[in-house]
Amino acid sequence: MPRTLDRDRIAELTARESAQLDARTGGSAAMYERARHTLSGGVASSYQLRDPWPIYLDRGVGSRVWDVDGNEMVDFHNGFGSMVQGHAHPAITAAVTERITQGTHFAAPTEDGVVVGEELARRWDLPRWRYVNSGSEATMDAIRIARGLTGRDTIVKIFGSYHGHHDYVMVSIGVPYDAIGDRDNLRSLPYGKGLPASSVEMTVPVPFNDAGAMERRIDALTAQGRTPAAVIMEAAMMNLGVVLPEPGYLEAVRQMTAERGIVLIFDEVKTGLCIAAGGATERFGVTPDMVTLAKSLGGGLPTGAIGGTEEVFSVVENGGVYQVGTYNGNPLAMAATRASLEQVLTPAAYAHLDALNDHLVAACQAVIDEHDLPGYAIGVASKGCVTFAPEKIVDYATYKKHQDGELADLAWLYNMNRGVFMTPGREEEWTLSVQHTFADADVFVSAFAEMAADLTR
Repeated sequence: MPRTLDRDRIAELTARESAQLDARTGGSAAMYERARHTLSGGVASSYQLRDPWPIYLDRGVGSRVWDVDGNEMVDFHNGFGSMVQGHAHPAITAAVTERITQGTHFAAPTEDGVVVGEELARRWDLPRWRYVNSGSEATMDAIRIARGLTGRDTIVKIFGSYHGHHDYVMVSIGVPYDAIGDRDNLRSLPYGKGLPASSVEMTVPVPFNDAGAMERRIDALTAQGRTPAAVIMEAAMMNLGVVLPEPGYLEAVRQMTAERGIVLIFDEVKTGLCIAAGGATERFGVTPDMVTLAKSLGGGLPTGAIGGTEEVFSVVENGGVYQVGTYNGNPLAMAATRASLEQVLTPAAYAHLDALNDHLVAACQAVIDEHDLPGYAIGVASKGCVTFAPEKIVDYATYKKHQDGELADLAWLYNMNRGVFMTPGREEEWTLSVQHTFADADVFVSAFAEMAADLTR
């Protein structure tokens, strides 16, 4: 049995580490005072907020970043998982530099966009593709296409999964455990204000890793005359740390959606290109009707993509659904993406990521075992985390019930004060890049080991 940790000790260490981080980031404090007069909250996105101030970055090269105070850190944040290529990768830098002298935007197709589409079709075994500019646009357009194909409005999503910031999917994400409802009748709850009730009610949540519960909910909706247009889901949940699919789960979802004529969308914004050359689709061996990509796709430039079957995209090709965007397939983004696919995210790169993550997970698990901490290490390719929970997390309910948020917050502080730039937030995971080394991984392990020793001495 894992030991019971002293909550007063956790609070004491949190106060100490918070004070240390504040003392090290005076430049960020000054930048915040300047930024908050024009930027709402002093940041460009609410996910960048931190009390008492955000950490403002200056530059990044390879596996390292530097903040405005000059603090050098190994980057395990990697732009919320966007930079699996690492920072300023020579191949991507060269491609963007060459392209920028030849025009950066036309709102017209280019050869690089054609090549990227060919490569994505090969990797995902899906024949038709379109581009967007972010993950939110990708999931929004994918849902619209599914609705256009089926003529239905209702969609099903996994409770607790984040699929972007549009109205279709800002539903049943971060809510109190006691508000989620019965497992077979989970509640549709808005994620913040400004969401029309009609949009919220049109999105129906189900638990992850429970094909039976999904099937019962879908059949109940069908009995009400609300057969869903689509199920949108991550094949592995990536915003509760890392929650992998249980054996047989994805296969069961694939079968039930196919039998009912429901479009299955794998949201691979966080998994695609990060956990295999063909993302979760390749890694877990289940092919959906559609996939959505973004984040790591553009090697640091904002772009996204939607892939699908001939049938799904027939409603786009015949003009029934308008999939549009002035910056879709932007030549600068396509040049970066092509270089990434052809020169960076190679079989050797994925072998390196697998070996590196295996090393990191094993080393963190050894620390957990040595100190009898309540938790476990888990990961796949470039993604992983230490989950601070006494029992395995399999869905949102178990996450909210068992995950120790105070420990997760303390671990972030230990990382930041010991040269590890980590994603803020109790629900986030690390992302490695192809430019990370085993020595970089050991910096993370060292910070974790120091925290474990301080907690249990």
